[in-house]
Amino acid sequence: MGELLQVTKRGLYCPDGDFYIDPWKSVDRAIITHAHSDHARSGMRAYLCAEQSKQVLRLRVGQKANIEGVPYGAPVDMNGIRVSLHPAGHILGSAQIRVERAGEVAVVSGDYKTEADETCAAFEPIRCHTFVTESTFGMPIYRWPKEGDVFQSINRWWRANQSAGKATVLLGYSLGKSQRVLSGLDRENGPIFLHPALQPYTDAYREQGISLPPTLDLAEASEHFDWSKAAILAPPNMNGSSWLSVVGPYATAYMSGWMAIRGTWRSRSVDKGFVLSDHVDWPSLIGAVAETGAERVYVTHGFSKTVVRYLREQGVDAHVLPTGWEGESEERAELASGRS
Repeated sequence: MGELLQVTKRGLYCPDGDFYIDPWKSVDRAIITHAHSDHARSGMRAYLCAEQSKQVLRLRVGQKANIEGVPYGAPVDMNGIRVSLHPAGHILGSAQIRVERAGEVAVVSGDYKTEADETCAAFEPIRCHTFVTESTFGMPIYRWPKEGDVFQSINRWWRANQSAGKATVLLGYSLGKSQRVLSGLDRENGPIFLHPALQPYTDAYREQGISLPPTLDLAEASEHFDWSKAAILAPPNMNGSSWLSVVGPYATAYMSGWMAIRGTWRSRSVDKGFVLSDHVDWPSLIGAVAETGAERVYVTHGFSKTVVRYLREQGVDAHVLPTGWEGESEERAELASGRS
């Protein structure tokens, strides 16, 4: 990657600035793109993140962690290296890390999406010489419908379930996806309930000024409550769990970019799948790379070889970058944790 940034056993490192970006092993100084578990790990001596990420990051790495938050775009000097954080559009407080030395600029995008939504700051294209991009959905088959159309479909499905006498259970990972789905639910349809795992993150969003519909805990429902009127947001591992036994008949839906592949939702043992991702799709990824004007592009986690091959065909100096980042690791972790 050159002298400005290097890949080490602990993570992506800036030798002159003596800091790491989203390290996967313990280090003294870590700059964090966002609070998902593959990018934000506990055990760092000091963390730097975007101001909006500070609260959710503390929920992930510990209340006593040494965390400094800075506003988007505010420059920070690290041993003569100019660092700034810029919106990535992924989840609340997600950031691209811009690193500059003597006019040479590298940008580490973290996870990102270019479609704006109501729950986080919109992605900001940054001109640079070197760009590090994710490729979670880096194949031409992945092309997202408009968010508004997806929300209309979710609300329409909720009303259909009400007519069928079934509660509506919406499954999505706890930090980011669930809050985004919540923002698109029609509060006039009926009451909305949250699984307890979602509550701290949802509270953090609200405290950062994100407008979300009011929600309830299942325990707040009356003894004879008609659950067919309700929408229930829960992490993926709650599908089929005893936690849902109180609601009677229910229909389940899963929200993810992976739902773009026909039949995928059936393999998740859910009744419905909605294509809603917090990552770039193929055309947005290629467009984002072009907007940077980068001379060198490093592609990580996901379909990196596919993206690199395409970029090289377009004359871009592109390379696969092995890292400890895993794309939608949050989703996989919640699915792997089992039912409870």
